[in-house]
Amino acid sequence: MDDATHGPLAGFTVGVTAARRADELIALLRRRGAAVVHAPALRIVPLADDGELMAATKELVDHPPDAVVATTAIGFRGWIEAADGWGIGERLLDRLRATELLARGPKVKGAVRAAGLVEAWSPQSESLAEVLDRLLAGPVAGRRIALQLHGEPLPGFIEALRDGGAEVVPVPVYRWMPPEDLAPLDRLLDAVAVGAVDAVTFTSAPAAASLLSRAERRGLREAVLEALRGPVLAACVGPVTALPLQAQTVATVQPERFRLGPLVQLLCQELPGRARVLPVAGHRLEIRGHAAVVDDRLRPVPPAGMALLEALARRPGWVVSRADLLGALPGAGRDEHAVETAMARLRAALGQPNLIQTVVKRGYRLSLDPGDGEGWNGAGGVR
Repeated sequence: MDDATHGPLAGFTVGVTAARRADELIALLRRRGAAVVHAPALRIVPLADDGELMAATKELVDHPPDAVVATTAIGFRGWIEAADGWGIGERLLDRLRATELLARGPKVKGAVRAAGLVEAWSPQSESLAEVLDRLLAGPVAGRRIALQLHGEPLPGFIEALRDGGAEVVPVPVYRWMPPEDLAPLDRLLDAVAVGAVDAVTFTSAPAAASLLSRAERRGLREAVLEALRGPVLAACVGPVTALPLQAQTVATVQPERFRLGPLVQLLCQELPGRARVLPVAGHRLEIRGHAAVVDDRLRPVPPAGMALLEALARRPGWVVSRADLLGALPGAGRDEHAVETAMARLRAALGQPNLIQTVVKRGYRLSLDPGDGEGWNGAGGVR
């Protein structure tokens, strides 16, 4: 059974922090074999009844801007719908038709055109940095620019425009708030801290910031950051999303196209590429997050068995004592019989008992093929 059969993400566990479009992302991951832990790091609070949004909208209707920047499709649609509810939707659309309307990327452009408007310009990259460069090339001195916010205040963007002499009118269409139910997020943080997930996906910068903030409140910040800097892959939909993580020296991976599909495809490359592959007893053994692949056949392994397998794989070909293996077992206590029980189940799960050799009175070792060079000396004996 190869990846085409069991899926390139089979055996891996991926955390999903998205609130919006989470179902789509989860479906893409599961279709490729991943186990998914869904823990929304945020919830979106629409501001249709919010006085701040109403005041900003009326201000733009009464005093037309020179330019408007639409940053998200959902936000732009929500803004138009809210204005309709207040009875000023047509007046807002008239103002937008008469101004320079910049749309941040194809999705936003689609929302603009669905409203019967035509954008003056839109980058292909969906990069706000490109939008800012376009505005500053104007120049912007003396211009009045409305900025539809997408859940965070974008201080760098606003400050750059104001430093250039522009008057900036923020339009807060919705806000990011902590999730009402924090239990799923706490479970994900616990899993990240102990390396029980292989990757965490982020589709917005506020979600990344929220996850780190919750980790700090629970006293897990350093453990979570250490995991994200090491065994747990941080996968972001784009560079803006990655900023809160990169500010904490967490390396991230991002697809070239800032979409959910390319994000999942990137995981399909990155996670199998991080898996340990060893030639053992004439077989190809690949160690994934909660499963092993033996000769292209996926073999789910229970948590205790994975703990033992990973401990053996850290020293392939070497004998690992029962005491050391006992220390690797989660919550095993002091009874070395727990190692024997977990080892028997591991061998059964792998389907090839000879992959792991019992060394009498010493412990266990992976039966690394001679000549591999990692666990064997020049004479082919065990080190």
